[in-house]
Amino acid sequence: MKRDRTRGVAGVLAAALLLGGCGNAGNGKTIVLTNEAGKTGGQSATEGTTENLTVAGETTDQAGVEGSSGEAAQEELVNVKPTEPWESLSLQMIDDNYRTYYEVFVYSFCDSDGDGVGDLQGLISKLDYINDGDDTTDTDLGCNGIWLMPVNPSPTYHKYDVADYYAIDEEYGTLEDFQELLAECDRRGIKVIMDLVLNHSSSQNPWFQEACAYLQGLNGAEPDAEVCPYFAYYHFSKEQGGGYYEVEGTDWYYEAQFWSEMPDLNLDCEALRNEIAQITQYWLDMGVGGFRLDAVKEYYSGAPQSNIDFLKWLTDTVKSQKEDAYLVGEAWLDMADYAKYYESGIDSIFDFAFADKDGIISKVLNGSSVAKYGAAVGSLDDMYRAYNVDYIDAPFYTNHDMGRSAGYYAGENSAAQTKMAGAMNLFMSGSAFLYYGEELGMKGSGKDENKRAPMYWSMDASAEGMCDGPADMENVKMKFESLEEQEKDSDSVYQYYKKVIKIRNQNPEIARGRAEYVVVGDFLTEDTRETVCAIKKTYEEQEILVIFVTGPDTEELNLTGITLNGKAVGADTEIRGTLTTGEEPITFTDGIAVMPGFSVLVLR
Repeated sequence: MKRDRTRGVAGVLAAALLLGGCGNAGNGKTIVLTNEAGKTGGQSATEGTTENLTVAGETTDQAGVEGSSGEAAQEELVNVKPTEPWESLSLQMIDDNYRTYYEVFVYSFCDSDGDGVGDLQGLISKLDYINDGDDTTDTDLGCNGIWLMPVNPSPTYHKYDVADYYAIDEEYGTLEDFQELLAECDRRGIKVIMDLVLNHSSSQNPWFQEACAYLQGLNGAEPDAEVCPYFAYYHFSKEQGGGYYEVEGTDWYYEAQFWSEMPDLNLDCEALRNEIAQITQYWLDMGVGGFRLDAVKEYYSGAPQSNIDFLKWLTDTVKSQKEDAYLVGEAWLDMADYAKYYESGIDSIFDFAFADKDGIISKVLNGSSVAKYGAAVGSLDDMYRAYNVDYIDAPFYTNHDMGRSAGYYAGENSAAQTKMAGAMNLFMSGSAFLYYGEELGMKGSGKDENKRAPMYWSMDASAEGMCDGPADMENVKMKFESLEEQEKDSDSVYQYYKKVIKIRNQNPEIARGRAEYVVVGDFLTEDTRETVCAIKKTYEEQEILVIFVTGPDTEELNLTGITLNGKAVGADTEIRGTLTTGEEPITFTDGIAVMPGFSVLVLR
């Protein structure tokens, strides 16, 4: 039954337990990042100096605090909500491969030495922001995994073309810095996975350089891989097919489907496979917890079964080296197509169907029926288990190749929609992934550089730790304020995300439970089916119920027809979490829930 938002819920409120939540964030101010000269981006590709970003736009009464801690931590929160009973529930942090991963682009995350480029020491200094390792505190996000975008030496800013698979890019620091990062993460219970780029290397990689030099010195003779093993590491040919480029000074060509400076690796080469096994062993021995595998559908472009076969070899290899290593692959395809990649035995494949501006989550929050979300969540388990009964889903909402999600929504409900999207992602089963800055509602769209803008620690772009961002980044207009302001506002996007992750960490069923879309019972009337969705999750014979309201209207729901842990939902049902995006609270009495627009209720 729909409720008039202006009428209130007096009849129910009188007898109900009032459950507060997070309200709308932001104050409508726009923050524009530009450099000092007002040009787009930071350092140009040819300049030898870096210009610091400055902040243009309105200042606030809370601005001007240096860093993301210090005096700011001592200031009182604004719009403080009363503590809810569920918030005192203990965290249940299980040491397995069901985690909440925080994707970090080191280049734009935190700069420790003032050169404008993020680095490993900067990341180390912010680990307490991600997870301080103390379950009794409430000041960290609560993520217990980090996905590092490439940190190997590379000639590009994004580093997806690796010049040395056994080293750390000097822009980011040293191998000793990386080892310190691993040790500090281990101390906090954070598993670190590295980006492993195996579709191609950099043209500056010594393997490719040596192979080309060998071909250039043949003087018409036939190449011999026993003389130069690196010749077999790549796809060289006398024929210039599509995506092939000339080896200078020869009549040979090499394959590079992504870019001329990213030569494709020949993954059929036994010597290269032995090299890959050495690479994974090297980093696993150092303490890395696994790998994010880039572009797995392009290992053998247009040949899915060959991709799957190679993934099986790679998975078997890594698991033999470290049994609990975690592998997650990127296959940007439709769900039915990337589901097949689980045949390889890999732990996870990113769940692209729910991500991006055209994904299920965004479509639902922009007006499509929430049944699209419920049906997809409820059906994916059978689909993935058909290929791998031990699969771990990898839901995510945005990543470094997608526009930031705050730009997906406009109008009076945009802040609420931005928050709800985070809950719909992070309350999915599996290892959920959060792109840095999404918890602040950062923006950035268009060219790739804009999607990888500096982490928004402060509205003062010259503040300690702030990065310049990629050289070709355009002006980035932020919709919400920086962490400095948001951490002091209990209604902010940041505080909402913290609550979402806390509820996920308090209830193991959320990440580990098999999901069932609840479509039976009389709690849904004809006019609530478009915006109300209930998901039941079962883990170790324990059931939990997650209810989403994805539209702006308040809904009164009779949940007594739903059975949870052998009993009808009612007076004995435990509230395990509530999330709201406005001033109106959720009420729950004797199985009757009154939920305001854009809210979430978790029951056990």
